[in-house]
Amino acid sequence: MAENKNTTGNGAKTDEAPKRKVKEINLLWVFLSPYKSTIIKAMIALVVAAGSTLAIPQAIRRIIDMGFTSVSADLINLYFLALLGVAVVLAVATFSRYYLVTWLGERVVTDIRREVFSKVLTLSPVFFENNRSGDILSRLNTDTTVIQSVVGSTASVALRNLLTLVGGLIMMLVTNWVLTGYVFLLIPFIVAPLIILGRRVRGLSRISQDKIADASATANETIGAVQTVQSYTQEEFESKKYQGFIETAFDAAIDRTRMRAILTFLIILLVFGAVDLVLWLGARDVIAGNITGGELTAFIIYAVLVAGAMGALSEVYGELQRAAGAAGRCLEIISTESEIKAPENPVHFPTSREGRLAFENVSFSYPSRPTEKILDGFDLDVRGGETVAIVGPSGAGKTTVFQLLQRFYDPQQGRITIDGVALIDADPIEVRQNLGVVSQESMIFATTIAENIRYGNQDASDEMIAAAAKAARADEFIDRLPEGMDTFLGERGTRLSGGQRQRIAIARAILQDAQILLLDEATSALDAANEKLVQAALEKLMQNKTTLVVAHRLATVQKADRIVVMDHGQIVESGTHDELIAKGGLYAHLAGLQFGV
Repeated sequence: MAENKNTTGNGAKTDEAPKRKVKEINLLWVFLSPYKSTIIKAMIALVVAAGSTLAIPQAIRRIIDMGFTSVSADLINLYFLALLGVAVVLAVATFSRYYLVTWLGERVVTDIRREVFSKVLTLSPVFFENNRSGDILSRLNTDTTVIQSVVGSTASVALRNLLTLVGGLIMMLVTNWVLTGYVFLLIPFIVAPLIILGRRVRGLSRISQDKIADASATANETIGAVQTVQSYTQEEFESKKYQGFIETAFDAAIDRTRMRAILTFLIILLVFGAVDLVLWLGARDVIAGNITGGELTAFIIYAVLVAGAMGALSEVYGELQRAAGAAGRCLEIISTESEIKAPENPVHFPTSREGRLAFENVSFSYPSRPTEKILDGFDLDVRGGETVAIVGPSGAGKTTVFQLLQRFYDPQQGRITIDGVALIDADPIEVRQNLGVVSQESMIFATTIAENIRYGNQDASDEMIAAAAKAARADEFIDRLPEGMDTFLGERGTRLSGGQRQRIAIARAILQDAQILLLDEATSALDAANEKLVQAALEKLMQNKTTLVVAHRLATVQKADRIVVMDHGQIVESGTHDELIAKGGLYAHLAGLQFGV
């Protein structure tokens, strides 16, 4: 997301800042606009509450000027009753405003979280090469919480105080225009620090949020590898590393807080200093008989309301700037275009699937390593129902073949087809629906066995799930568990052995029933006993399907219809096991290393 980071110099920052601000406002409005009726109701409640607040000083003015002199007790009662009525209206309006804006904040942040998470799920691996998962989670949780706080509280406070400020100034003008004139002369000296320091607060808020995200990403990574950390006794090292990140985040937060505190200090000092000056002038006018005591009292109350509103605005301004930074970080994800997406008019696969696939002169380099060719003029044609094993030394490009087949990346040259349809012309979702994948480290979710298997087909019945588990030879250990299919597996399936996790993954693939199977080192991490069980399950899964098998253990691919040998991104040999041994090439060399022949 280099275009969003403003790292090209001061001139670029100046040009980019207004554009980003507009985008952030537009982003919030996109999520606010569906709830216009709620916003209107909240605004009405805000106006009524502000109006009620501004009506109170006028009632007090009348009570002071007339209530204790020439009017009857009944009229005094009426004034105080009216004042109570204003208080009731204020209470009802404040309740309505609080409920509506809080609901709006919760609703909007829920929508933003859903949108950010949904977008993340559609992004290609290129995005995750440049963004750590901890940073993404920080945007999903911390940044959206900041936005919720602003939309559901701070924005309401800001609007209420803005209305009080404007209304108070108008009422001050109505009450005594001379004293108000002095106030207007002093306003520029109050507003200037708000604008200048407010920009600084916004910049520091963005830095603070980035530092928090770095700390979160580090913690997420370390916790995910906690067994490795403990195995190498690096607990102290990781603890110090995390401490360094959170201390940096603390320093950034303190810088932001210090600037906000300075801003608040200056505003309060300037505002109340100006009020003190104006009230001193007003007191002299009362003594001179130019204004009444009630008039000055009302003016004092309005001045206090205005001063309080400006002080509150100086505080919430920093929060609004912080929210702008948070909205910008969420915007970066929402506005990210995936490297891999469906064309405007995607080509659909034929209804009758053969499972035929082909690589035609494919060349590919990973975006993070553009100068290193992983595949170079790669050609492979696989017939429907054929089992082809792909072998070769590490770094030959075997796994990359699977990555391209699943359209996680597009090749820079050549094309890949399934049943005659070029993958680049098809919707990635439809491409992946044609493929069943069992990898070396199959992902097991922190839920039940049944839900893990159902991941291959969310519409599957319990009977279908049980049949898939039996076909994958998983029923022999599931039946021994006290809760059977309802057994909770823990994060990443920690309650199962490696072989058991693989059989769950195979059951999932059986339930998916895709025409093409991709088996990526599906048995390489297993012991001999588990490998035999998993291999039997795989043979059941492979029946009548096109299968590509990547394996380092050559013993697992000897039954393949064809074995292709890759080296440096190209196919250097092809044939059956016996044919390749007879050739005496790279495959024979690899076989010699493994079998001692």
